[in-house]
Amino acid sequence: MMSVMDNLHEKAKALHKTIVLPEGNETRTLKAAVQALNEGLITPILIGKEDEIKALAAANDLDVSQIKIVDNALGATDKYAAELFELRKKKGMSMEEARELAQNPLYFGALMLRLGEADGMVAGAENATSNVLRAAIQVVKTKPGMKNVSGCFLIDLPDKNYGDDGAFIFGDCAVIPAPDSEQLADIAVSCAESKRLLIGGEPKVAMMSFSTKGSAKHESIDKMNAALALAKEKAPDLLIDGEMQLDAAVVPAVSAKKCPDSPLEGKANVLIFPDLNSGNLCYKMAQRFGHATAIGPILQGLTKPVNDLSRGCSVQDIVDIFAVTALQGE
Repeated sequence: MMSVMDNLHEKAKALHKTIVLPEGNETRTLKAAVQALNEGLITPILIGKEDEIKALAAANDLDVSQIKIVDNALGATDKYAAELFELRKKKGMSMEEARELAQNPLYFGALMLRLGEADGMVAGAENATSNVLRAAIQVVKTKPGMKNVSGCFLIDLPDKNYGDDGAFIFGDCAVIPAPDSEQLADIAVSCAESKRLLIGGEPKVAMMSFSTKGSAKHESIDKMNAALALAKEKAPDLLIDGEMQLDAAVVPAVSAKKCPDSPLEGKANVLIFPDLNSGNLCYKMAQRFGHATAIGPILQGLTKPVNDLSRGCSVQDIVDIFAVTALQGE
């Protein structure tokens, strides 16, 4: 049977998406771009000085002759500066400041994406998450009705008795440290969309807690229940329930005892955590103790796909995020 990641790669290949890479002179990114092109996964665009990128490619025995390279200092900066000025002038940005910022590789790539010159953007191998997010939020913007950008992980467990044949979406595991109820509602709706897109099938969303249906009392439980109500308003057809403990969310026999009226019936495949501490810890526990494949962080809530890499990422991690980004562009 094809793995979740293999399935993502096959779907991405059929889409023929173009992904812009602002860190074109970063070795792992360059290797991933060449691998992805050779596999027919995406068409990459590298941002950076052409002579530097070609020298790095030669030093690593990489053929970049078929890859478009755009120098952010020499490219269509007037067009990009004008677009950035229009976006940020109400925030006090001058045209001179826009012209300078448009040459920043992250903003240059985000502007290419905004103007339809690419289908997605991937960065973060050498840039901090905050820098990638800032460019994405200021240029690409959030989806209508969505105020928050969040980060999920696609978790693929070897034990196929849980989730959707072992596959889950966990959120937020990367972006919002202490989400309030409105942010949690956005996270839940975004994670459900990611589940449909990346795994397929119906999302079954559980709002996670140390309590199940009022078995304890705490302000964090109140927050999860308020988020549940808001998520139902945002997405009335979404199958979502909470608050609940992990076993009640994913084990039908436990669900039958602890929350017999839950529409999830212990078959949740999207887990929404109360804060970044719990989300980040749980995805890493699934990865290390449960031997799960963890793909991400996958950014959600933007009008067009931008994804942030871990600075410790491998070449294959980057290639996998290319596949995810291509699918998000649909």
